[in-house]
Amino acid sequence: MLKVIELLRNVSIFETLSDEVLEDLARRTKTQEYSAGSIVVYKDDPGDAIFFVSAGKLKAVLAGENGREIVLSSFREGDFFGEMSLLDGQPRSATVIALENSTLVILKRRDFVSHITSFPQTAINILTEMSLRLRKADDVIGNLALLDVYNRLCNQLSEIAEHDGEEVENGVLIPERPTHQELASMIGASRETVSRALGNFQRQNLIAIEGKSLILLPKFFSKMPKRS
Repeated sequence: MLKVIELLRNVSIFETLSDEVLEDLARRTKTQEYSAGSIVVYKDDPGDAIFFVSAGKLKAVLAGENGREIVLSSFREGDFFGEMSLLDGQPRSATVIALENSTLVILKRRDFVSHITSFPQTAINILTEMSLRLRKADDVIGNLALLDVYNRLCNQLSEIAEHDGEEVENGVLIPERPTHQELASMIGASRETVSRALGNFQRQNLIAIEGKSLILLPKFFSKMPKRS
């Protein structure tokens, strides 16, 4: 249980909670393994739990009528998803897929409801996080409607760098850059268009691609539009 408590302590929505609250939460969870490629939840499945990523990498996706996959979010250790179901119990709004072998800590809605009768602050923290995610969703919708592909790709690379980047001497390093298809799914574009845009960025010395990594060079931050 100590490992679960430490995981919860490092989750943004729980970092201000006391040891007593975290211990109560941890007692109510269970841990489950998922192999790479497996489906954790399907869109429209009953929403009855929140998931915390203990290890691995996952993505939340929607499939369009033409079969194109739109990546809504990606999740790594310390991230979480499914928080809306704790409050409304409605069906899942997206499908979540394990990209690599992953370990998830699961808190069922009934156990959460029992927990907040004694510790209401937990519910307030989750409501705050939901508000932040709704604001982010508004930004994404606005970007898709108002920005061209190049600017949407710029914003997406900036966001990835903010979440996973490391400062290096010549810029910000993204150690494991998404594939062209993954980037295309994130910004609602074709793989070919993303490939052309990245080639353009390289020719302008905005980025450098080295194997599986990508570096946002200083010129990227001065020339590219700021994220909305």
